[in-house]
Amino acid sequence: MGGLKNETRIRVRFSEVDSMAVVWHGEYVRYFEDGREAFGRQYPGLGYMDIWHSGYLAPVVELDVRYKSPLRCNEEAIVETRYVETAAAKICFEYEIRRAGNGMVVATGRSTQVFTDSKGELQLYAPDFYKEWKKRWLK
Repeated sequence: MGGLKNETRIRVRFSEVDSMAVVWHGEYVRYFEDGREAFGRQYPGLGYMDIWHSGYLAPVVELDVRYKSPLRCNEEAIVETRYVETAAAKICFEYEIRRAGNGMVVATGRSTQVFTDSKGELQLYAPDFYKEWKKRWLK
C-alpha cells in the first residue's frame, strides 16, 4: 500500500475473542477505527477531535471488511491504514491487518466518511479545513 499511511500495533485482548477463541468479527471494525485514530495523530488536522474543533463531524457511511484468517487472544497484529485521495467531500481509507509474527494478512477493508455540520446536515463541498489538510499532506 502506498501514499499516506499509518501502521499501528494492537494486541488481542481476552474480551475481544468469542466462544470459538478467535477475535469476534465486529472487533475488526474497532481495529480499523484504532488505525484511523492513529492516522489522525500522525497527520494532524484529520483526527476526530480536529474535525470536531473545525465545526464538523465525519460519520462512517460505508464500511467493507474481508476476513482472511482469524486472530487469537494475545496475538499481536499491525493495522495499516492508508488514505485514499478523492476529489469528493469525503474521507476514504483502506485497511490491511497483518499478523505481527509472520506478516499474514488476516483482514482487509475500506471505509468512507462524509462531512456533516454540527446539526448533522450533509456537506456537499469539502470544508476549508479539509482542503488545507490536503494542501499540507498531499504534496
